Amino acid sequence: MFGSVLIVCTGNICRSPMAEALLRAHAGDRLRVESAGVGALQDREADPVAVALMAERGLDLGGHQARQIDLELAQQFDLLLAMEQEQVDWLNAQFPVVRGRVHRLGRWREADIPDPYRGTREDFEHALAEIEACLGDWQAKGLLPAEAG
Repeated sequence: MFGSVLIVCTGNICRSPMAEALLRAHAGDRLRVESAGVGALQDREADPVAVALMAERGLDLGGHQARQIDLELAQQFDLLLAMEQEQVDWLNAQFPVVRGRVHRLGRWREADIPDPYRGTREDFEHALAEIEACLGDWQAKGLLPAEAG
């Protein structure tokens, strides 16, 4: 099982903060979980729809601020989970030293997580359902904690 996970999306205001909050809730203090973006909307708060969806699950995204991934940050994590294959490719090209630690969240389904940015609530709900399912795949394989202990 991994000890630290960085979840990566594009702007770090929709998908990766939601995935970070979900995984942190499952893992408790057994796993360091953070998020960043490959084209982060630096210092922006999480999208209001993402905040609302997480609040409905009892999770708070209120303090989230988007940040850009860089080499120093990438090297701090055992596993980097990206939302899309294009992001995996970008991370591997930008930071070859972390190659082998970078995977698509939807690896086991061979699927990208659709970006709901500027979309409808339904777009966010769909992305969140995909995130939950894909996190569940990693948990089922014993690679990520399944519930806080």
